[in-house]
Formats: sequence, C-alpha cells, structure tokens
Amino acid sequence: MAKPLAGIRVLDMGTFITGPACGMLLADMGAEVIKVEQPGTGDPFRAFKGDLYSPHFQTYNRNKKSIEVNTKDEGDLAKFDALVKTADVFIQNFRPGVAKRLNVDAERLQGINPRLVYADISGFGNDGPWRDRPAFDTVSQASTGFLRLLVNPENPRVVGPAIGDAVTGFYASYGVLAALYEREKTGKGRRVETSMFEAMCHFNLDDFTHYLSEGEVMGPYSRPHVSQSYVFECADGGWIALHMSSPPKFWENLAEAVGQPDMLQRPEFESRPARIANYEKVLAFLAPIFKSQPRAYWEERLATLEVPHSPVFNSKEVVEGPLGQHHGIVAETDSPRGKWRTIRNPLRFDGERESEVVAPPELGADNAEFLG
Repeated sequence: MAKPLAGIRVLDMGTFITGPACGMLLADMGAEVIKVEQPGTGDPFRAFKGDLYSPHFQTYNRNKKSIEVNTKDEGDLAKFDALVKTADVFIQNFRPGVAKRLNVDAERLQGINPRLVYADISGFGNDGPWRDRPAFDTVSQASTGFLRLLVNPENPRVVGPAIGDAVTGFYASYGVLAALYEREKTGKGRRVETSMFEAMCHFNLDDFTHYLSEGEVMGPYSRPHVSQSYVFECADGGWIALHMSSPPKFWENLAEAVGQPDMLQRPEFESRPARIANYEKVLAFLAPIFKSQPRAYWEERLATLEVPHSPVFNSKEVVEGPLGQHHGIVAETDSPRGKWRTIRNPLRFDGERESEVVAPPELGADNAEFLG
C-alpha cells in the first residue's frame, strides 16, 4: 500500500486532540509517529473508567508508538535528545511557556537538530491578549464566530463534535507537510505555528468573506437559507436532508416527488430569491408532506427523481449501510485488547485505499525499542 511519508520520524508530544490529530494524519500516510507521554499517566485523554485507553484517546492515536519520558528528568532528557537527533518532526500543543519548562522548546530542539520541523499548536497564539487563556474546542468555536452559526437561537446549547480541535490538527499537519517539502530544498527545518483561533477563523472563511466584502454578519440560518438546505422528519421518526440550491430541475423533480405538481406556482416557490426570502413558508408547506410517509419511502422516491438528498444517518447506519460497505470505510486489526476497528484514511493513491491500521498503543508499549 502507498506510504508517501515512509521514512519520516515524528515525535508527538501532543495531548488531548489538536496535537495528536496532527500526528495521526501524518501516521496515516506512513510516517513513524512516536507518542512521547508522561510516565504512569500518559496523555490525559487516556483516562477512562479507571483505564488508560479511552475512546477519545483511540480516536486520534492510531498508527502510533508510545514511550514514557519525563523531560524534566536528566536521564530521560538525554534519551529524548538522542531521539530528537533522529527525528524529522516534533509536535506539541502546550500553553505558551510550558514547552520551555519541559525542555522541549523550538530553540532548544532545533539547536540539537536544525533539520527538525517543529509544530507549535496553541489556543490563542504565543503572543497577544489571550495567549495565557486555556482553550478547548467550544472556546475556540465561540471566539471565532463559528459556534454562533451552529447554535439554535431558540434553544442555545452546544452541539456537535469537537470541530475546532480536529480542524486545528488538520491545519497543523498541512503546515508540517509544506515545511518538509521546503526542507528538501533548503536542508533546514521550520517552526510551524498555528492556533485554534487562527485555524478556526480560516475554516470559517465564508462567514468572514460575507462580512469583509458585503458588511453582512451571518447567523445560524444564513447559509441554509441561501443554499436551500432542509431537514424533514418522516412518519417513522427518521429524518431526511435535502440540498436544493440549484439547478431549477431539482425543484421541479421535488414537486413531482411530493405529489404537488403546482407547487412552484405558489408565490413562495416561484423563484430562488422567493424561496430564500420565504424559507420558513417553504419549510411549513413541505414538512407535513414528508411527515406523511416513512423515511424509506422518501429515500426511494427522491433517488428515483434525482433530488439531492440523504437520510440523516447515525454512525451505526453509516457503517452497516451499502455506501459504507462498498467503500470499505472501516479498517480493523488485532490488538492485545481484541479486535480493534476505526474509520480508514480517506485518501487513495493511484486508486489504492489504505485499509491497514495499527491500534492505538498502550502506554509505554515501545519503551524498550526507543529507550533501551
């Protein structure tokens, strides 16, 4: 199978999500990623019901090895420094100042190995008015305007997965890859910095572009109204989602699918601007129609007429459904704890999909190999 990053060694000292996510993305493409953890306890994300192998930890730490190192200990630090000399990448997501206290700051490590690409991930940057604030996913989403686009104003509460954490890990890995490419020409590493604040601002680019170009401040319903996106409850309690932005034939086909051939003659349906301006009326007209039949009925009806839609699946339905089965999205392997399964790397190289995976490591599983 394709391993485009084979031969790249990464020391991943990240904890929780942003740093580990960066390391996992590199590991998925063949890099040797060595997770450097605190002796005895490891990554705080490990802790779970008296064990050190939580589902949260498993999510972002596959395809890695694990060693226990206390970089404040002179003996451990010497062993760590020996590994730094052999490494291509180092990853950390500590609050500003912590890396220096742990003897793993960029100046020191790149002094040992000038070719080292040093990934420095923070919450709000290494300088600025919020540099010392603790940052977690919800905080990053709120501080960048993104959370406002997800929260229902009528029932404000945090929803959804840790998008800010995961996105920041993606951006960090993107920067690492660019620095590795540049190093092939210069022979010198880079310090690659990003923060959850900067990463989520860029991820929320559409929101900011509307403000910067038109002075428009978007809200939670802005994009769904313009894109003409809908979710309807069906007779069996299942949900189905439609995305009806263009072209007009999709609306014509929808009218046929719901048995309302004259629907588009109604004032709220007659044009795209009318549907955007009267989104709530369109919703109110269609909702009881979808509520009259089970989800499977609508899925077949809409598919036959090529209306852009999907049932709103849960994870079990995705994994066991025909699409997930066809694309082989689940990768599995044997581990000391039994069969371990995850979602495979989504990239294909020359048509090959990567189905091999290594289960997340037990704490210190690779001490002997790397520390003697």
